[in-house]
Amino acid sequence: MKIIVLIKQVPDTWSDRRIDTATGLIDRVASDRVIDEISERALEVALARKDGDKATEVVVMTMGPPEAKDALRKALAMGADSAVHISDEGLTGADALLTSSVIAAAARTTGFDLLIAGNESTDGRGGVLPAMLAEHLALPVLSFLDAVELDEATVRGRRAGEAGTTELSAPLPAIISITEQLPDARFASFKGIMTAKKKPVVALALDELAAPVMDARSTVLAAQQRPPRTAGTLVVDDGRAAAELADYLAAARLV
Repeated sequence: MKIIVLIKQVPDTWSDRRIDTATGLIDRVASDRVIDEISERALEVALARKDGDKATEVVVMTMGPPEAKDALRKALAMGADSAVHISDEGLTGADALLTSSVIAAAARTTGFDLLIAGNESTDGRGGVLPAMLAEHLALPVLSFLDAVELDEATVRGRRAGEAGTTELSAPLPAIISITEQLPDARFASFKGIMTAKKKPVVALALDELAAPVMDARSTVLAAQQRPPRTAGTLVVDDGRAAAELADYLAAARLV
């Protein structure tokens, strides 16, 4: 089985994340860059399959600037077999439509039985990419899975909803997205870090992909920093604190 895992390099959530108000894009230089945690969990799903079936091939794929190669190297150190890095100046500021078109072309070129992604990244939080890829590739998609089971021909999973849980399945090839309910990722071993340097990383540019020619169709027209927080409402318990708190929550439509 060949599994592609989509990896995204994002600003570290523990650092001060900023938006470049001149371009409307995330200022990726202003903070540390790391693999998105949900991407690591997606990789763990693939590596767990590889643990039980050594014939499984795990390919990590990302689209991003040259610095995104660091995220691929870490994923290779964790256990992935090879990597694909899509990088091109023409992709700067790509929206979900353009991103899905390009990644679908790269996935089609690479070939796969299963493509795994996180349900949403911590920077964009769009959550639409897996479904868009499925549309481009004409494949079934099982999204927002809290549990995943795999065999040679089928992927199964469980999705939680407000009314309960739903059991889903699809024949391979297919696309899935997973939630943070899946297990934490493993750490890269020293041996993994050393061997990662020798694993192949395929670099792809736009003119090497059979992707439809298009520009980003959604652009940021204006951006501004979030204003500093103001002091909240202070409730002093003089015997009426519970009632005041209930009134406050009701007024804010939180109860």
